[in-house]
Amino acid sequence: MPALPSFLIEPLWTQFQALIPPVEDHHPLGCHRPRIPDRLVFDKLIQVLVLGASYEKISDTTCSATTIRRRRDLWIDAGIFTELEQLCLESYDRIVGLELENLTVDGCIVKAV
Repeated sequence: MPALPSFLIEPLWTQFQALIPPVEDHHPLGCHRPRIPDRLVFDKLIQVLVLGASYEKISDTTCSATTIRRRRDLWIDAGIFTELEQLCLESYDRIVGLELENLTVDGCIVKAV
């Protein structure tokens, strides 16, 4: 069972995928284990965030906890999460926004005795 419904994850993944830098293969022979897909690691990170579980609990045969942490650090260093946060805030403002016309503010300041 997914951590979040697909109608929430798919738009987020589309934006996230556009921000991921291309990966260069530096192996001289090109004969190493294939890279775990970014989508799989992204789904595991969402599970960690939503469920509050540890990386070791979320990891399985498809993706190790070390890979999840390594890819998370790589994406943090690339500034992807900062850009994604800004995109999410802008989208929220566009879709929902703040309705301030019915907002009332009241306050009282008293001196402590």
